Amino acid sequence: MNPVLESVTERITKRSATSRGDYLARMHAAAGDGPVRGGLACSNLAHGFAACGSAEKQALKGDVVPNIGIVSAYNDMLSAHQPFETYPAVIRKAAAANGAVAQFAGGVPAMCDGVTQGTDGMDLSLFSRDVIALSTAVALSHNMFDAVLCLGICDKIVPGLLIGALSFGHLPVVFVPAGPMVSGLGNKEKARIREEYAAGRIGRDELLDAESAAYHAPGTCTFYGTANSNQMLMEFMGLQLPGGSFVNPGTELRDLLTQDAVATVSKATHLGDDYLPLAEVLDEKAIVNGIVGLLATGGSTNHTIHLVAIAAAAGIQIDWQDFAELSNVVPQLSRVYPNGTADVNHFHAAGGLGFMINDMLDNGLLHEDVNTILGRGLRDFCQEPTVNAGKLGWTDVQSESLDADILRPCSNPFSAHGGLQLVTGNLGRAIVKISAVDARHHSITAPARVFHSQQAFVDAFNNNELERDFVAVLSRQGPRANGMPELHKLTPYLGVLQNRGFKVALVTDGRMSGASGKVLSAIQVTPEAVAGGPIAKVRDGDMICIDAEKGELSLNGGDAFGSRMAPEVDSSAHSGMGRELFAAFRERATGAEKGASLFGER
Repeated sequence: MNPVLESVTERITKRSATSRGDYLARMHAAAGDGPVRGGLACSNLAHGFAACGSAEKQALKGDVVPNIGIVSAYNDMLSAHQPFETYPAVIRKAAAANGAVAQFAGGVPAMCDGVTQGTDGMDLSLFSRDVIALSTAVALSHNMFDAVLCLGICDKIVPGLLIGALSFGHLPVVFVPAGPMVSGLGNKEKARIREEYAAGRIGRDELLDAESAAYHAPGTCTFYGTANSNQMLMEFMGLQLPGGSFVNPGTELRDLLTQDAVATVSKATHLGDDYLPLAEVLDEKAIVNGIVGLLATGGSTNHTIHLVAIAAAAGIQIDWQDFAELSNVVPQLSRVYPNGTADVNHFHAAGGLGFMINDMLDNGLLHEDVNTILGRGLRDFCQEPTVNAGKLGWTDVQSESLDADILRPCSNPFSAHGGLQLVTGNLGRAIVKISAVDARHHSITAPARVFHSQQAFVDAFNNNELERDFVAVLSRQGPRANGMPELHKLTPYLGVLQNRGFKVALVTDGRMSGASGKVLSAIQVTPEAVAGGPIAKVRDGDMICIDAEKGELSLNGGDAFGSRMAPEVDSSAHSGMGRELFAAFRERATGAEKGASLFGER
């Protein structure tokens, strides 16, 4: 075992001793009474199965048949979640075949950052995670269930489902994906066309044609953003069937994996001999495995927020220093857009997550001695699913990558270090995703150009005011200010300026997420501007230094700005598009390094 992996895990375990102990005590107490619906009054129970068929009613009158609750993020507007429309029927049939019953416990909202990007609706995006967690708790609060299947894919949906499910951690929980859409327009070409549009060389019609060719079918977007990072995490943490993350929708294998998820969770209930609740799967070692997977794959920066919140829901305390120390020893083993030109379908075909887990276990970079939904040991996840005569089978993962431009072993990594870097200094603490940034752009010292909105930046670009070296500073974008939106509206314009030979970078207390690209960006600055962070006091012309290699984020001569007055918060971002309903969220939200959550200590 890598000694840094061991020491970080030990530190997390020691730091979390009290909170983790309290959490486990609550879960053990909840499990102590056995199958919960057996304790419901007759009226309560009758309400709970009133809509069931006669066979299901008869089964649920007793307490010896597992009842599986389905919590789903289905909607038919979003490509990633549209395939879930047919899952409940498949699950109910599979449950019956396994001597169980399945009920649709509840739905959770699923919003898409791809739709809301650059609009007012994006201000609800991060907070939707905690709404999903609350919705999951409401769905499971009926106390009718012996196990749970969570159906979700994208950015805030999987973290929200998991946070909510952890409040019911005495139940077995399995996550069920839907898979990515088949490959469309290549990601490199898509990025080029976006930059052409930003530069004014093509029009909206050409841009829309390109975007429609990239996002063209049911399934998850194929770049390696937060949605596909979610799927990676569920495998690395043992909460999703091996090799199932990137199997396309509508295939025989996809349906067989969904059926097997039902069988897996049915075996793990309190009613059998192999009881394995979520609380005993998601422990300190599983969280560290998730962080390691994020670093090795060059995954989404959003998970430096989400993983903190997920861990806290299980009584586990992690911070960005844990990410940084692990990043120093975890090699980057894959290149998937925006870290390369391939998409997740190409990655999966080259060997995928099973190859990575196997190789990293062999090199002491993952904890093998963990519980998973399959039982004890992460080695169970070094296999891939197959179809043989209409039945699901499993084979050992391949020992060699089928494409070294996409996927490599630890002995020949793309980089000796992980894809994320912590930078600190007199401007606070921030995350830099360096896996997609060319090494010659890993550091910059340049004058600040301060903006208070993405549109102000675009206007300055269109007015030819940015034809020089500069660091764009966009503050008042944190969770307490406006919900911490992603700021990808800036990406094509910064890319154009960098292509023109200018040294440019971004500093913000907002987010950029898994699609963070080739421009150096110090994001999620904490403390945020509204919480007294010094980023609020930066002025045009201040010299900013970002050095991802040295881990530095500073304003040169920073002592001089301490007496400056911070600008007022723009209250126009607090109403319209439903934002007025989230005032309590903004008031209570923790900082980014504490998960930007309603549920933590401020």
